[in-house]
Amino acid sequence: MTLLYLVAGEASGDVLGGRLMAALRARRADLAFAGIGGSRMAEQGLVSLFPMEELSLMGLAEVLPRLRGLARRLAEAEADVLARRPAALVTIDAPSFTLRLAARVRPKGVRVIHYVAPQVWAWRQGRVRRIARRIDRLLALLPFEPPFFEAAGIPTSFVGHPVLESGADRGNAARFRTTHGIAPETRLLAVMPGSRGGELARHLPVFARAAALLRDRLGTLALAVPTLPRLAEAVRAAPWPVAPIVTADETGKHDAWAAAAAALAKSGTTSLELAVAGVPQVVAYRVNPITAAIVRRLVTVPHASLVNLLAGEEVVPERLQEQ
Repeated sequence: MTLLYLVAGEASGDVLGGRLMAALRARRADLAFAGIGGSRMAEQGLVSLFPMEELSLMGLAEVLPRLRGLARRLAEAEADVLARRPAALVTIDAPSFTLRLAARVRPKGVRVIHYVAPQVWAWRQGRVRRIARRIDRLLALLPFEPPFFEAAGIPTSFVGHPVLESGADRGNAARFRTTHGIAPETRLLAVMPGSRGGELARHLPVFARAAALLRDRLGTLALAVPTLPRLAEAVRAAPWPVAPIVTADETGKHDAWAAAAAALAKSGTTSLELAVAGVPQVVAYRVNPITAAIVRRLVTVPHASLVNLLAGEEVVPERLQEQ
């Protein structure tokens, strides 16, 4: 058997990892997998070294209180990779953890393939040289990324973005409205507050207030909040103006998008999924004020949303931080 060691650090990476495992197994029946992942990778047979959710942190100020625990998990992952000696380590996004792991094991003879290009083209472009020392190959999701990384000496393959295979554009609006008893004339707002605990804490109160203002303006409003099963209770507990329809599966999410008149979404892959689904959206994001101040001094691109970056203009309204 040939062993591949995969490491994902958040929900979107877990989805990528699960799909990658399924695709690789279809080509190579002799493959075995080990590493760190979530439920999607577990469906493909991965037994995670520790809960992936421990790595799902975003923002400089948010990470600092967890540094000791992250350092311990990093050492555990390093020891496990070196003990297993896989044919390759496939690190998936979450660069603050995965590229540190790569830096530790690559000098000891482990081949490293990183999946999802770090967005150093957006800020801190000088980091690309450090990345080049840590990985053997990069798999990029966006078409403008390979030339940037190839120029730094990193062999890079554009593999396409998984949202095109997600089924986001195949939801059933009628099924969603019938299942949840939503009248045809009632407008539905889809709300996507994020999958990390910190994102929920910052976004839920603001998004709920925005929904309340919209309900007051329209008179009636239905809310759909697709989320992960482990976050459903926290989502329901937010101060929504009306009880939200909380869905925790892909079919329910896509049906909600098909039925929605518009969406309020945190910045990230979700904005691309909503674009594929054809849902008008406003993108919003809020981080710790310290993190925001640092990022604003370093960022070099004009937009936060991937939809706007790909379009080259603001086709989706962005409301960031204090906006």
